[in-house]
Order: sequence, then C-alpha cells, then structure tokens
Amino acid sequence: MGKSGKKNKKQTADVKEAASKDPNNASKKNVRNKPNYKTNWQNVMLAKIGVLGTAFLVSVVALIFSTSNEQQPVFAGAKEGHEKLVAEIPCSKDYVSEPFKGCIPSQCKRVVLDHMVTIDEAKSLLRLAKKGLAFGGSDGGASILDLHSGALSKGNSFVDIFKMLGSKFSEVFTKEDFQIYKRVKEKVFQAIINEFNIPHTDLYLTKPTFFSRMTPKPAKTIHDEYWHLHIDKKTYGTFHYTSLLYLTTYGEDFTGGRFTFVDKDKNSTVEPKLGRVSFFTSGSENPHFVEKVSSGERYAITISFTCDPTKAIKIQ
Repeated sequence: MGKSGKKNKKQTADVKEAASKDPNNASKKNVRNKPNYKTNWQNVMLAKIGVLGTAFLVSVVALIFSTSNEQQPVFAGAKEGHEKLVAEIPCSKDYVSEPFKGCIPSQCKRVVLDHMVTIDEAKSLLRLAKKGLAFGGSDGGASILDLHSGALSKGNSFVDIFKMLGSKFSEVFTKEDFQIYKRVKEKVFQAIINEFNIPHTDLYLTKPTFFSRMTPKPAKTIHDEYWHLHIDKKTYGTFHYTSLLYLTTYGEDFTGGRFTFVDKDKNSTVEPKLGRVSFFTSGSENPHFVEKVSSGERYAITISFTCDPTKAIKIQ
C-alpha cells in the first residue's frame, strides 16, 4: 500500500477516535424521576429531522413539494364520519429482529375511528389541554403538555408543571379530568389490541404521550418545527403503535395542519376532526408529516404504545 493509502487510513481512524470521545455522542441514561425536559424534547425534535437517510429524503421530497397540499388524496375528510376506516399496507422490516412476538405487527395498517370517543369526552380533554397550556406555551407555533413527565412548553424551553403548580395541581387538574383521560386512553388501547390481535397483557402505554397545540406563529426554536417528515419508531425509539385523538376540526377551528402519510406513489391525508381517532403502526411503512397550520389553533393528543415492558409508563 502506498503512502497516500496509509495516510487516508490514519485520517479516518483519527476522525473515528475523535467522534468516540465526543461527549455529545455518549448515550444518556434515562432517569424517570428527574427528566431533563429541555434536553429530552430537543432530542425528539432533532431526531425528527435527522433519522431519515439521505436516499429516503431524496425519493420523497419531490413527491411532497411537487404536489399541492390541496390536491393530495384525502384518506379521511373532516366532513366525513367513519365508523371504521382501514388501509392495510406492507410492513417494513423494522420489527424483524425484535423479541416481542405476539405484539409487534404482523399486519401494518392505518385506521380512523370517528365514533369511538364521544364529542363530550373530546371537549373535556380540549378544556384540560387549554387549562394546562395556559400556564406556559411556546413563543413559536408548537406547544406540548405532557401530564406523565410534567413537561410543559414555556417560551423557548420547557418547565415542569408539577413543580410549577405544587399543591395547586389537584385544583387545576381534577380527578374527573384524569378519569376522562384514562377512559379515553383505555378505549384507544382496546381498539388497537382488537385491530392487531394483541394480548392485552403485551401492549403498554409509553412516552412521550402528550397534548399538542399548533398555531401559525413562526418557529422560534427547533421545538416548534413540527412539520418535518419523520417515522415515529425511529424518532422516539419506544413506539410500536401511534394514536392521535383530534380535539379541533380542520376547516372550522384552523386551516393547514392536516396529517399526511407519504407513500411511494402518492400521499394520503387525514383531516383532523373533533373526536376523531387515528392510529397506525409506527415503523418505516408509515412516514408522515403535519402541514404547517396557517390559521387558528390545532389541538390533539398523541397516545403512544410499546411492546417493550421496560418502556411502559402509567397515568399519574
């Protein structure tokens, strides 16, 4: 081997050694009792941008931006009412090496249910979300409230709503609030295990599970950039099944903000509607993004589930 080849090998080794010493690349142990809200949510948003390979992005970006949002096929329209709407799709290979047989998807799907959660339940959860977000809110266009970890968007960062409210927490968020939240979560849980034939002991609520509010405000930090194409399983790590409960309606409470699956030949859009539940397998078979909200306020709850018992969380 010539001198040039030896030099290139040495440079490559130096780069690898430097990267391995970078503390930012070290794994961070997840400490449930003392979460670092700013770091955790920043990592989530960074992951949304970075998890997709360059080749995948190249193949889909043209599809997303060459087709007008208004022209994209609508899977479930806001003016429609579906007892149950199902689209079966080929599963990705994301689950092949996982040990959670009986829980991981053998069939991959997208499901919409418009009558499972009542309008009164959805309105109650909307009031809960507004109560919590009134104590914070992002300076940009996206705010979250996580009633499991306590993370609440405030300004350009996050605060702990449990610590903020202290003994007043139970006055702001009542027992009835959490009863409704738990009841709705159980409805979604049952719908998923029934649809995918999962034993009820094998599927678990996981994090992050959170309320979100999206507005037309310009993004101030990366936390506000909710519109990036992403895959939930790669972004969050713990997800096997993703569900969304919409608390406001597209075309009435806000414009923009539609949820779009990106497929090889076409996109498929779900228009949010008060009380609508949408759930799907979280792997690479379901890449998706949310359009930028152009007016109004879009509220939803993301309720996520895992097959990994070590990643389970409980409702407070």
